[in-house]
Amino acid sequence: MNKQSVLFICAHNSARSQMAEAFLNEIGGDHFEAHSAGLEPGALNPTVVEAMREVRIDISRNQTKAVFDFVKSGKSFAYVITVCDEAGTERCPIFPWPTMRLHWSFPDPAKFPGIPDERLAATRRVRDAIKAQIEEWCAERRRMAEDQSASATSIRVAR
Repeated sequence: MNKQSVLFICAHNSARSQMAEAFLNEIGGDHFEAHSAGLEPGALNPTVVEAMREVRIDISRNQTKAVFDFVKSGKSFAYVITVCDEAGTERCPIFPWPTMRLHWSFPDPAKFPGIPDERLAATRRVRDAIKAQIEEWCAERRRMAEDQSASATSIRVAR
């Protein structure tokens, strides 16, 4: 089976896009190949690393990547999904290849105020929201594939 490539993008590739990539590879890895990148790659957010470790996903060795490196490489994606908060969407690039472009708005863990425990609690909420969005999106894609398969079968049977 050919896997569809998905690119998750956020500002720094340090938090939201990293979580989305990890969850899609875990939840939908049989159908999708997920990647992530940032407009201005920064350092991996240690609070995000900790929050993901709590759900048994280790992203501690991940490297941040630049969106434009993917553009220059010529790699194409079936889906490009921005996970910036609403304020960050105007900076997301336009891609030269045909793709389905989606936007899922999540707050940036790098901007959470408070003591470390408060930032971790807020990051957990974002982590759980990203996971729920990925689960819902994968279920929707499966339903669409099943509907297409059923339609194709009924057309063959009708002939």
